Amino acid sequence: MGSNDGEANEKPVHTVYVDAFYMDKYEVTNAQYRKFMSATRHRKPDYWDDSRFNQPNQPVVGVSWDDAVAYASWAGKRLPTEAEWEKAARGGLSGKRYPWGDPISISQANYSNNAGKPVLVGSYSSNGYGLYDMAGNVWEWCADWYGSDYYSKLPLCNPQGLILGSKCVLRGGSWGLNTVFLRVA
Repeated sequence: MGSNDGEANEKPVHTVYVDAFYMDKYEVTNAQYRKFMSATRHRKPDYWDDSRFNQPNQPVVGVSWDDAVAYASWAGKRLPTEAEWEKAARGGLSGKRYPWGDPISISQANYSNNAGKPVLVGSYSSNGYGLYDMAGNVWEWCADWYGSDYYSKLPLCNPQGLILGSKCVLRGGSWGLNTVFLRVA
């Protein structure tokens, strides 16, 4: 985990062990989230009625961490820990900045407003683990609370994040951000 190229909260680079886990190969779509809302009467996310963001096969946007946890629970799943997310995003590569390696181009991910909105899930090639859109398109929630010095203190086996905090971890960057936010670390 981590990077020596980035911010202090990404340092130091270190090896972490995580038990086997599953992760969906695509981001949750609006069509999937609609089924959840219909079944549970859960609130509509922000931007639900905005045509730039509400196409059936676009990833759902405007969900809070609590919304994401509720959806995952309804689907019989859970949010990944930050360590699991980073392992999955790396796709089996070590020491690379992005899920496919280095460098980055707009043919590999949706970022820096190049498409002007989130694109349909799976629009770009998968990483080495067969996972799509691990960089760019939309932010992805992790189970952990954020801590600016957590990387330097985390356990080396199945880290679960801080017990309490004021912010939760988001990973992967989004369609409107630059490449710094898309790095796997």
